[in-house]
Amino acid sequence: MNKKLLAVPVLIVVAVAAGVWWANEGRRDAGTELVLHGNIDIRQVELAFNASGRIDQVLVREGDRVNKGQLLARLDTTRLRLALAQAKALDDAQLSLVAKLKAGSRPEEIKQAAAERDAARAAANDARQVYQRQIDLVTKHFVSQQQADSAKNAFDAAQERLKAAEEAHHLAVLGPRKEDVTTAEANRTAQDAAVAGLSHDILEGELYAPDTGIIENRVLEPGDMASPQKTVLTLALIDPVWARVYLPERALGRIAPGVRAIITTDSHPDRKVAGWVGYVSPTAEFTPKTVETAELRTSLVYQARVFACDGQEELRQGMPVTVTIAYDQLASTTSPCSDVK
Repeated sequence: MNKKLLAVPVLIVVAVAAGVWWANEGRRDAGTELVLHGNIDIRQVELAFNASGRIDQVLVREGDRVNKGQLLARLDTTRLRLALAQAKALDDAQLSLVAKLKAGSRPEEIKQAAAERDAARAAANDARQVYQRQIDLVTKHFVSQQQADSAKNAFDAAQERLKAAEEAHHLAVLGPRKEDVTTAEANRTAQDAAVAGLSHDILEGELYAPDTGIIENRVLEPGDMASPQKTVLTLALIDPVWARVYLPERALGRIAPGVRAIITTDSHPDRKVAGWVGYVSPTAEFTPKTVETAELRTSLVYQARVFACDGQEELRQGMPVTVTIAYDQLASTTSPCSDVK
């Protein structure tokens, strides 16, 4: 009998709890909007030099707003600049050599070779005449055979010098060999590459902002040694800024990517920041512990990103926000932020 009496209050409590749950769920499903809680996410970039060296200048401080392409820091590139000057000088010298080979022999050089050829021809004729006379004198026994032999040797030498002079004149007319020109051009190409490589190394000694953002941390200072593995500055990218929220499973069919949303913060509860649902995860997960809604802690949810159209100055990394999304909207066919001033 006592057990029956105890069962009555228990049944009453269960019925009341079920009624409350049904009333809450009924109102939520029948409502016109979904209210979600989440946090602001901002992308961060760890900026480092793509070269090693000693830092010469850091041109920004924490909190500075920087624009895309802005110079942030610079390495000491004195040695590289000296090497570049030397490489450019060698490149100019190689360029002159290529131009010289392509131009061929100068007219004065050809005339000089022709004059030397003519002089050698005259000398060969003179040696031939001397040799002929010596042969006649030997026949008449006026000179010894040795003198005739010496004249013959002189004549042969003169003939060889004439051949050499003729070949030199011919080479002067032809100009440099094609292979020499090709080799000189290849050396010029290699020297150009050396100049380009040093110029690139100097450029890598300068650190630029990859996008518009705010400097969060200044890790290294002038005088520190930098390398590609060392972060110099941390940059927070302020566009885009989004709120990371979690959609309950029952809302998936009523909220589609591209629909509009409203973002509010505790610091500015009256300030409504326009936004839009940019992404809904295709994978379900259990509700994260950071979502402080007791009824959702054991439910399956889907991560979503609600992008802010403006308000980047007041929305900060990790800031708790409230996101309100009207149910059953049609996804915008234009930019969701086009009408936001």
